[in-house]
Amino acid sequence: MKRQLYRVFFSVLMALTLSLVVSDAYSQCAMCRATVESNVGTGSKEPESQVGAGLNTGILYLMLIPYILVGTVGFLWYRSSRKKNTKAA
Repeated sequence: MKRQLYRVFFSVLMALTLSLVVSDAYSQCAMCRATVESNVGTGSKEPESQVGAGLNTGILYLMLIPYILVGTVGFLWYRSSRKKNTKAA
């Protein structure tokens, strides 16, 4: 029972921490947009659609990395906990 209480407390603490950190992520999109508008406005040789597609691919790549890292850590944690429970039983 005590262990479950610690898990719930840790989960709530992580959720609160992550919800407070999210606000800093919005500033990057404005910077990327300004860069694209600047490049297109100065007569970049690439068509506008290619610049936008490259930017979108970069944003998706940067968005995907944290999810992969968190998923990997979660999977390793799950596998480790399963091994411990198997040994205890």
